[in-house]
Amino acid sequence: MTDHNKPMANHLGIGVLGLHEGKSLLKALTYSIPDSVSQGHLLIGDEPRRSQYCRAIGGFDLDPAKRLSAAEMVPGLFYPDSLDEFFANPEIDIVAIYTPDPTHAELIIRAFEAGKHVICTKPLVTDLKQLGQIVAASKATGRRLLVGQSTRFFEPFLQQRKRTEAGEFGDVEFVDAQYNHRMDWFYAKSPWSIAETDWAFLGMSHPLDLLRWYLGPIKRVSATGSISKLGRDVGISGPDIYSVNIESEDGRTGRALGHYGLVELPTARNAIELMVYGSKGTSLAQYHDMKLKRTGEDGAEITEDWLYEKRGYFFNNEVHGMHYGEFARYADAFAKALIEGSKASPELEEGVDVVLLMEAVRRSANSGHAVELADLRNEAGL
Repeated sequence: MTDHNKPMANHLGIGVLGLHEGKSLLKALTYSIPDSVSQGHLLIGDEPRRSQYCRAIGGFDLDPAKRLSAAEMVPGLFYPDSLDEFFANPEIDIVAIYTPDPTHAELIIRAFEAGKHVICTKPLVTDLKQLGQIVAASKATGRRLLVGQSTRFFEPFLQQRKRTEAGEFGDVEFVDAQYNHRMDWFYAKSPWSIAETDWAFLGMSHPLDLLRWYLGPIKRVSATGSISKLGRDVGISGPDIYSVNIESEDGRTGRALGHYGLVELPTARNAIELMVYGSKGTSLAQYHDMKLKRTGEDGAEITEDWLYEKRGYFFNNEVHGMHYGEFARYADAFAKALIEGSKASPELEEGVDVVLLMEAVRRSANSGHAVELADLRNEAGL
């Protein structure tokens, strides 16, 4: 049996904070993909693995039960009893943060000061005042940060991006992104979310990031919001239904939709969809399905479906399971960029822009007026 965690040349060690969702990254970096779906993946010895540039070291959670659960799910790793011990481990080069949103800024800064680079799940932060603190800490320590925007690393969205960058669809003229998903399960597992944050920073972090990815820095936001019956039943204070229109700094437009209390119709619409309208063609990437629909050279509609080829890589052979593949891909992409001294995406600059965009959505929906992101940037001291 190959030891997937032994040190290798040009491998960076990853330690995870927050062992509820975060333990999925540990599993993703250590799990052996079944031979039936391993073709084309990196082989270490005779076993396929997802990561070429990073390896799992271990993780920490304030809850001992979660540490125990992670150790049972991914045995043989480093699970200390204190946060100080976690940060002191010299094998950890990158700290991956999957803790509740209000804790992100403090942990990011502490990781930077401990000499670690950071992967932080979205949203990066939910308070504009924290943006300047994180940017200052990054500059002072020379440490880098990647925002864990999992959708960007899902196969159809990666393929869509490659085709777009290759010019297949011409110039991007309009982008339409959505994330519609019933969230009663989320309230059950993360009760802090009911009172401590807003869906502009939760579910909308996916479609808003996709708009920023394709349209660049955003100039102006106009949004409306309302509360679903589910939202009223659990007692949220802000909208869980958002409709957003944006204008980018270069004059292009896009829109984003989010509904987190709906009754879903999954065979009709996927939870996350990204439609890119170009001057020469159009494409649609989908999640949970692994489909990319696009116009071909003769104008015919082409559908590519990776579910059966890549379900082992992305879902550990479960159908529509946890985000194993996306987590491993962004961890490996970031580690590769750190080793090579190249850029990854979305790093801190883009992450800051998306936080400003999410706050603009929240304020516009509350006020009924358009919000200029330059005003928020000045408010944040950036």
